[in-house]
Amino acid sequence: MIDWLKKVSLFDNLNDEQLEHVLRISHRKTFPAGTVLFHEKEMGLTFYVVLSGSIKLFTRSGSGEEKVLSLVSGGESFGELSLLDGRPRSASAQTLEKTTVLEIASEPFMSLLQAHFDITRGILAELCRRLRATNEHVNDLTFLDGRTRVLKNLIALANRTGKREGNLISIPMSLNYDELAQMAGVSKPVLADVVRELETRGVLQFGLGEYKLNLDKLRG
Repeated sequence: MIDWLKKVSLFDNLNDEQLEHVLRISHRKTFPAGTVLFHEKEMGLTFYVVLSGSIKLFTRSGSGEEKVLSLVSGGESFGELSLLDGRPRSASAQTLEKTTVLEIASEPFMSLLQAHFDITRGILAELCRRLRATNEHVNDLTFLDGRTRVLKNLIALANRTGKREGNLISIPMSLNYDELAQMAGVSKPVLADVVRELETRGVLQFGLGEYKLNLDKLRG
């Protein structure tokens, strides 16, 4: 399990002894696809480290319209903000496939932060990175056209969850069309047009439960 924690950006600055402290307050759980781990506006009492599988973080408007904010996969964590600031959850979390996580409760986690400054510093660095990513996303929505936003999100998913073989990257289809469109901040017709164009050019190839990104065609 130590090797798993070493892959988590939240714990980048921790040595094996410090990671053992994290493991002692962690509980491993596995959830089937479609499980909601928490809802937006609930009080946060735990946070999660993803060991395998994937989870979407999303919000809903007053009319019930869903907006996917991000996709979380192996080696990433989520749900820390509510523990740190004591405010309700800013988003909901739902598994997209069978997913295994480490669950860490608020009280032992806060005690750990008080006792180990390196852990606190690592978490601050990760939160800063996420804030920069949020700022970049806002900038994209403001200045990039729909096609570019779709491409950028496909490439981001390939980098996070894809497996590369030569110039082909295989990415599991964990998000449906609605969710992909929401992440890119485009309408479904715009997403469909971009996907058709990329298929025609040979950039995207769709298979059973996955799609492949051809890097040679993408650069062409």
